Amino acid sequence: MAFEDHFSGHAADYARNRPSYPADLFAYLAGIAPTRGRVWDCATGSGQAGRALAEHFDEVIATDASAEQIANARAAPRVSYRVAPAEQSEIGAGSVDLVTVAQALHWFDLKAFYEEVRRVVRPSGVLAVWCYELAQVSDEVDAIIGEFYKGEIGEFWPAGRRHIETAYRELSFPFESVVAPPFEMALEWSSAEMLAYVRTWSAVQRYAAEREHDPVDNIVGSLARAWGQGPRRVRWPLTVLVGIADRPASDGATSQ
Repeated sequence: MAFEDHFSGHAADYARNRPSYPADLFAYLAGIAPTRGRVWDCATGSGQAGRALAEHFDEVIATDASAEQIANARAAPRVSYRVAPAEQSEIGAGSVDLVTVAQALHWFDLKAFYEEVRRVVRPSGVLAVWCYELAQVSDEVDAIIGEFYKGEIGEFWPAGRRHIETAYRELSFPFESVVAPPFEMALEWSSAEMLAYVRTWSAVQRYAAEREHDPVDNIVGSLARAWGQGPRRVRWPLTVLVGIADRPASDGATSQ
C-alpha cells in the first residue's frame, strides 16, 4: 500500500498546534516494557510521543514516512529521527522493547506493519497504539465542532478516518492483549488555540486546497460566542490498544 501523505503540506502547523499526550501514558508503557532500552515510535509526526518516551527509555528511534514531518520535529536527548515507512523501519531485528503508534495505525498496511513489529521486538516486547476522536469542551462547543466535522468538511476526510470514529474496533490487532487503564489528553485552551488545532486537520487542508477557501473561517464567530471569555478545559479521551508483540491473540482473534 502506497504511503498516503496527509500532513506534509502543513507539518510546521501540525508541530505547533497538536495537543501533547499525557505523561502518565508513557510512565505506564515504561512499566510494562520488558526493559527500558530501545523504543520505536512509528509515524512520530513531529515527535510529540518520541520526546516523551525519551524520559523513560535509553533510546528512541522515531520514524515517519514524511520527510517534512521529520524536518519539523524538535530535537531531544536520546531521540533519533529517521524518514522511513511503517512497514520498513530498517531497525535491527530483536532490538526493541516497545513499539508505539500515536493516531496513525489506520494509515498503515497492517499485515506488513505487524510483520515488521514482530521482527524488531525483543522477547515479550510490547506494541502500544492509541487514537483520539473529537475534543470535548461543552455541549454547545462540541455541537459546533461536530457539525463542522461531519457537514462542512465531511466529504474531505480520507477513508481511513472512519477507524478513528469507531475507536479502532474494526482494525486487526492480533496480539495477546494487555488491558490498559484509561487515559486522556487535557489542556486549557482559548478559542483561538482550538481553531489553530482544527486547521491542522487533513480534511481542512484538502478543502482549502480544492476550494481556495479556509473553511475554519466559517465557524470563527460561532465558536467564539460559545466559548466565552478566557480559556476552557479541552479533553480528548484516548483509545489505547496494548499487546505483547511476539504472542498471538490466544483465541485466534484478529481484532480488539
